[in-house]
Amino acid sequence: MTETARTGQLSTDADDLALVATDIAQTAAAHVRRRRPELFGSATVYESSDGVGGAAAVSTKSTPTDPVTLADTETEEMIASLLAERRPGEEMLGEEGGGTVDIPRGVRWVVDPIDGTVNFMYGIPAYAVSVAAQIDGVSVAGAVVDVAREVTYAAARGSGAYRHSGDARDRLRVSGIDDVSLALVATGFAYDRRRREQQAGIIAALLPRIRDIRRVGAAALDLCMVASGAVDAHIEHGLSPWDWAAGGLIAAEAGAVVTLPPAQSRSSDGHPTIALSPGVAQEMTRLFDEVGALRDLP
Repeated sequence: MTETARTGQLSTDADDLALVATDIAQTAAAHVRRRRPELFGSATVYESSDGVGGAAAVSTKSTPTDPVTLADTETEEMIASLLAERRPGEEMLGEEGGGTVDIPRGVRWVVDPIDGTVNFMYGIPAYAVSVAAQIDGVSVAGAVVDVAREVTYAAARGSGAYRHSGDARDRLRVSGIDDVSLALVATGFAYDRRRREQQAGIIAALLPRIRDIRRVGAAALDLCMVASGAVDAHIEHGLSPWDWAAGGLIAAEAGAVVTLPPAQSRSSDGHPTIALSPGVAQEMTRLFDEVGALRDLP
């Protein structure tokens, strides 16, 4: 437990909080990595319903296409337990367990135990654990672990963003692109049919004017890809705080121009989450406006 030497109170220093976020996210990611073959083996989710793995390990949330697995709930419970040990008395907002919409005073932890659950189910190696610390609703520290690749992205407010892989630690920097027509843009789609139709219309208008679109299926990883320069922009409507709390900070600390929903918002509000490499930020924002991407999508 991190404490100040003089008062014994929990530290609210962003670098200290980032260490906690990173440690817990990596511990949780190891659990997710181990549980995937235990739950699904080499099969996809729909190939087994024997009560041991496969379909028996999955339920749904907002729609039949919005899944949650045993690993999601187990991992969130693990993170909650670890936070209770290291940061007793602080609130947690999790994708599965929920939490208050109101912004508490002091530190709140915002957690997505598996971002990219559909990928996790199907064995597509693009899913992440995301852990962020917010103070008064603003992210000050966060870590996103790319579970399959065993890569950690982490940031503390004002201290930059870094990628950890094995013993290597590299400073993250956004791409230097300055031509929107060459921009690679990451996005994602909602589970709600009506919003998907609106998102499809935006992409159809956007696609002829950029290099291409990438749909990885995990918003936290999309934001980290902006931070690393792997893509030049990200836009997605209807993310909840656990989707962007860590990744948005990591992208911003790597130099991206980031627009986030209000801290008390939820997916149903339809706010856009945007991260842009600065060389194309102004022109890309104008383009997003032209195709209707800056408005909320209910």
